[in-house]
Amino acid sequence: MKNRCSWVKNELDILYHDNEWCKPTHNEREFFEYLVLEGMQAGLSWSLILKKRENFRRAFNNFDYKVCANYSDEYLENLRQDKSIIRNKLKIYSVRKNARAFLEIQKEFGTFNNYIWQFSDYKIIQNNFSDSSEVPSTSDLSDKISKDMKKRGFIFVGSTIIYSFMQAIGMLNDHTVECFCHKECSKNQKIN
Repeated sequence: MKNRCSWVKNELDILYHDNEWCKPTHNEREFFEYLVLEGMQAGLSWSLILKKRENFRRAFNNFDYKVCANYSDEYLENLRQDKSIIRNKLKIYSVRKNARAFLEIQKEFGTFNNYIWQFSDYKIIQNNFSDSSEVPSTSDLSDKISKDMKKRGFIFVGSTIIYSFMQAIGMLNDHTVECFCHKECSKNQKIN
């Protein structure tokens, strides 16, 4: 039996933990997907978001930010009737707003990857927590990124959401030291 972080409770958690969480990505669509999912998760459980992930994927055109940036109010209002996703109006409308801000970042920096990884100097931030209860929900860096993204027009990007986003994209290795993923995610400290 593999040792995993203590927050892992079910099969969907295992799949996400073992294959995605804290593993570096540089894929533009994945960045946007994690932004959407982390925003949808605000105030809810991550397990619920994972259960609805395929429904979000369908509703938001496989997280194609170019398509999402052009959603009409009518389309977004129709999504509010879709019981298979989170129907919060502000969260649904944030997808379009954030897709537009995402495109502006790409115009300025060439890619969202260039923008987001600059904050960690293109390095994985290696943490060595003994227990998942030690993992913070925010940091000075998540505060900084959150503030910058808000200034650029993003919403649902508070420091807690951004800290989770940093974990999702692999900017942070927050696997506990006993977790079998900790060592794997520690291998490549420099990203570039």
